[in-house]
Amino acid sequence: MTLPGDFQFSQGSLQDLVDCKRRFQLRYLLQIAWPAVPAEPYLENEQHLRLGALFHLMAQQHTLGVDEARLTAMASEEPLAGWWQNFMQQRPALEGTLFPEAVLTTPFGQSGQRRLLAKMDLVAVSDGRATIYDWKTSRHRPPRTWLADRLQTRVYPYLLVQAGAELNSGQPFTPEQVEMVYWFAGFPDRPERFIYDAQRYAEDGAYLTGLLDQAATLSMSDEPFPLTPDESKCRFCVYRSLCNRGIAAGDVNELDFDDPEPMVEFDLDFEQVAEVDY
Repeated sequence: MTLPGDFQFSQGSLQDLVDCKRRFQLRYLLQIAWPAVPAEPYLENEQHLRLGALFHLMAQQHTLGVDEARLTAMASEEPLAGWWQNFMQQRPALEGTLFPEAVLTTPFGQSGQRRLLAKMDLVAVSDGRATIYDWKTSRHRPPRTWLADRLQTRVYPYLLVQAGAELNSGQPFTPEQVEMVYWFAGFPDRPERFIYDAQRYAEDGAYLTGLLDQAATLSMSDEPFPLTPDESKCRFCVYRSLCNRGIAAGDVNELDFDDPEPMVEFDLDFEQVAEVDY
């Protein structure tokens, strides 16, 4: 199946393309829903994902000014209660104008029809500088090297420079005015900060465009996209049995560090973003 001319890329779809090209094809081009769980214990993992989503909602509502006591009453079970206590006591000092759940999109590729799209947990703008905050509810604290390699760390700052002018009174941000902070609800005293600059912006633009070209080239053939050579990734992929890479899901507790949303992508199409096409 050829890559649609109006395909919308996100950090999640690009991460899938990097991790396993076959998963990208199955999930985004063929749109195959495969009846398998991503990790075991299933109920424990689903509960963790549910509470993580609720934490993100609570953080958004807090930024919008909802009463703290009302939100705290929602945190009635662990680990959400602990995450929320950490957020109340050790959250970053948020200054300036705050844009929770900021959605940014920009034309992507030579045709200009495909889009690069992101929904950011929070963007704080103060004195012409912007900080992207991403709340993480992962079980383990990933090392900086792992975070640096994630597509999220490349896509979000790049997209803010490309498309964030409306968050800054119509003035585009320069790369040097942008930074990204990962804040871990389970490890509130160990945030990770990435400073952006012009060199990284240029490198990210070339890298992301290269990924788009790679996806477009692969999709011109009717052949299956290549499988990842790293079969350890297959243990936490719902398509593992379809690809003859095993049946049983991996134990999420065996991961040294985990992405709390390994197969979750926000459901948003470009028509919904048109009015906030920053």
